[in-house]
Amino acid sequence: MVDSRLGHWLKLLVSLMLLLKTQGLYVGITYVKSAVAKGAVCLDGSPPAYHWDKGFGTGINSWLIHFEGGGWCNNVTSCLSRKKTHLGSSKLMGQQIAFSGIMNNKRPFNPDFYNWNRVKIRYCDGSSFTGDVQAVNPATNLHFRGARIWLAVIEDLLPKGLKNAENALLSGCSAGGLASILHCDSFRALLRMGTKVKCLSDAGYFIKVKDVSGAPHVQTYFNEIVTLHGSAKNLPLSCTSVLKPSFCFFPQYVAPQVRTPLFILNAAYDSWQIRNILAPSIADPLGVWKSCKLDINNCSPLQLKSMQDFRLQFLNALNKSTNSSSRGLYIDSCYAHCQTETQEKWFMEDSPVLGKKKIAKAVGDWFYDRNPFQKIDCPYPCNPSCQNSGLAPPDNPEKKPPNGSAASVNMSTLLCGLLMLMGVMLP
Repeated sequence: MVDSRLGHWLKLLVSLMLLLKTQGLYVGITYVKSAVAKGAVCLDGSPPAYHWDKGFGTGINSWLIHFEGGGWCNNVTSCLSRKKTHLGSSKLMGQQIAFSGIMNNKRPFNPDFYNWNRVKIRYCDGSSFTGDVQAVNPATNLHFRGARIWLAVIEDLLPKGLKNAENALLSGCSAGGLASILHCDSFRALLRMGTKVKCLSDAGYFIKVKDVSGAPHVQTYFNEIVTLHGSAKNLPLSCTSVLKPSFCFFPQYVAPQVRTPLFILNAAYDSWQIRNILAPSIADPLGVWKSCKLDINNCSPLQLKSMQDFRLQFLNALNKSTNSSSRGLYIDSCYAHCQTETQEKWFMEDSPVLGKKKIAKAVGDWFYDRNPFQKIDCPYPCNPSCQNSGLAPPDNPEKKPPNGSAASVNMSTLLCGLLMLMGVMLP
């Protein structure tokens, strides 16, 4: 019994040490102060910002541009609340953030992109970088300028080496994953001819579907976002020329026309969409879905039926987006949201697997044209590799590490704590 407990704790210690090792990189912030004169500002009028870890070795001329996610604001009230956070003001952003998953700088944890220039564009406009309203109401001082932020950051990066890019991947998570679809073709147009350009949307394929009460909640919500932020002029013309602008905030109406190679990574049971689109609080006033939304294992047979129906609607909305051999597709049956930014989902020993491939391997093979990847998982609960926590990664764990390595300081603390626990647990 003692040996088994000791083995358990030692295994846990090794796993936590490995995880901490992957989280040891913190990258400083860069403010694009020159953008203010162009009106490219956050909701509160502060300058846009990004974090950049320079490429090295064979990756010196390769660039990964990653949009931060974080939902949207659809009216003045929600935008005023948002501007008091780091999602609306660069003044409130941490000076350093952790780079993990697809942003990791270590080959064992990010085999194909570890030595690229990796840039995370901070999200502070609430419109997936699509807004552009010239007027500013002095009573609220809200600025709706997301599209200008996107261009200002790219203009700042071009002379820093982006203009010489040989490889470029535009990616993003959640609202950032939506942005990577909406700006995919324009990103390619901003780079020199000859650059290998592709786009990756992680958990950004939001679908137009009615909620459990039968109301078109998300359709109304997206319409309010597009109207408030003046997004119509910055949504792909291939869509807005034939559909209402608010429809063009849904990837199912935009992605089929995207000409640049695009990889769609999404959970079929996207936990954010289940919580906020299928069963939002407004459609569940008695909180019947509360426990289910926290943990899919708590769902009743009727709730699971609704989620299986949602999966079928998701796959139907996805159908026209898989019409090209250049498309990548990784639709697992996990209950998750965002799988590129967290190391345990991107590339670890126990990461999700689909078609015998982890996400990092599938994306890397697709980008470098080693192997195409278009796979859709079988229905829940068939995939044992899914962790099904349903929890999204924290919005950029912002931290200024103490003197010395953040990982080494945390490691010693963790080691002491575990040894104390072992002393308590072992007779």
